[in-house]
Amino acid sequence: MSISVAVSGASGYAGGEVLRLLASHPEVSIGAITAHNNAGSRLGEVQPHLHSLADRLLEDTTVANLMGHDVVFLALPHGTSAAIARQLPPETLVIDAGADHRLEDSAAWAKFYDSDHAGSWPYGLPELPGQREKLRSARRIAVPGCYPTSALLALAPGFAAGALQADDVVIVSASGTSGAGKTAKVNLIGSEVMGSMSPYGVGGGHRHTPEIEQGLSKAAGVPVTVSFTPTLAPMSRGILATATAKVSPKFRTADGGALLRQIWLDAYEDEPFVHVLPPGQWPSTKSVQGSNHAALQLAFDPHAGRVVVCCAIDNLTKGTAGGAVQCMNLALGLTETAGLNFQGVAP
Repeated sequence: MSISVAVSGASGYAGGEVLRLLASHPEVSIGAITAHNNAGSRLGEVQPHLHSLADRLLEDTTVANLMGHDVVFLALPHGTSAAIARQLPPETLVIDAGADHRLEDSAAWAKFYDSDHAGSWPYGLPELPGQREKLRSARRIAVPGCYPTSALLALAPGFAAGALQADDVVIVSASGTSGAGKTAKVNLIGSEVMGSMSPYGVGGGHRHTPEIEQGLSKAAGVPVTVSFTPTLAPMSRGILATATAKVSPKFRTADGGALLRQIWLDAYEDEPFVHVLPPGQWPSTKSVQGSNHAALQLAFDPHAGRVVVCCAIDNLTKGTAGGAVQCMNLALGLTETAGLNFQGVAP
């Protein structure tokens, strides 16, 4: 018997990407498809690429419409998922693609989101040390933010192995405009974005900073301080994160680069979606577009005593919807890669 799935926020980028993946998933049937402002519209009007679902009507995002499903995906604005999730049965697998349940520190939530903290759920990044087992049989899962997904994949192995120092981590990430959502904004229109890059959330102001620190601190076993700067790139999808950290003294040797590389190779050796590229090949966002894959490369800078790790993901797939479906597969005991066997798209 197939697994019934409801998707909220289906008119947005994240909800649409969840539906794109589920439409090819061999184990699920798609039930309620809901939205807010676009309720009553044909899905094909707002997501014309979803041909097999184009004639489905968008229902209103209410608890009543989401009830009765085995799985509910919440692809809603930050601060709106928790109220709905609280009313869904405990046996329903609820996967929140928003930020409501990612942070464990209520003070950090209040500082960056200025609302009441809804508590934390198991964190949906299976590739983190020990995290996969926590997701098996979970019934509430918080999908990571797209920037934290790339940043944590880039640096967690080094911290888990004790190879990196916790006090001077710098991450600069370039993201496609879809990361800002579908709401019309002047700074995201084509005339402003084409042929231009710009930073935002500079100086520790971006909401994903505490999430990145939370994940790296867990990997390291000590508090990690992160300076995070996001930039907007003239592309629709993708993230390229460049993450650097000081290398522990014992790795600042002539063979330090090889030792560091082996740490990352060992960490991701059996991972189906994370790939450390051969020496000399650096990741690009195009190579992972439309897929649940992450491409990594690292280098040791002996002059600065730092490791530099570059990670490319598709912010809508591995960074959001693909990670959500991967977590659903784990929680339900399905093959982890089910519905996610997409390669990148080129050119």
